Amino acid sequence: MKKIPSFTVDHINLRRGIYVSRKDTTPSGDVITTFDIRMTEPNRQAAIDGAALHTIEHLAATYLRNRADISADVVYWGPMGCRTGNYLLLLGDRTPADIIPLMRDTMEFIANYEGDIPGATPRDCGNYSYMDLPEARRQAALYLREVLLDPDMPTEYPR
Repeated sequence: MKKIPSFTVDHINLRRGIYVSRKDTTPSGDVITTFDIRMTEPNRQAAIDGAALHTIEHLAATYLRNRADISADVVYWGPMGCRTGNYLLLLGDRTPADIIPLMRDTMEFIANYEGDIPGATPRDCGNYSYMDLPEARRQAALYLREVLLDPDMPTEYPR
């Protein structure tokens, strides 16, 4: 089988940042941009704890889908299987620079979040008790402080 494009990214030299993973055009001509929101360095830093990543998923997806300025363009937010980050799919032909302010706001929201986690009930989630808000908050704050506020944050995959 042919290797899919995401398995051709140089994960040895991949740093934390925001990358365009792919751009797809729908049959109706709409462009969907898939972003790689890379929160840890693959194979060099510990993967994000699964319960914390699940919490980040619930909080980010809820936050993004409730922002009037972007909600209509949010296709998907979800964790990577390797637990080193998340994917964000947005309608439109976009660049990392277009979404850095949005990701700063999203991570700030998560880092400061208090209260019940949206959708963390037996009725709403298939594994509702698998949550870790303190660790999700810590990871979001770390990503915000060390990556999203860095003017030299990587936005292009290593070659």
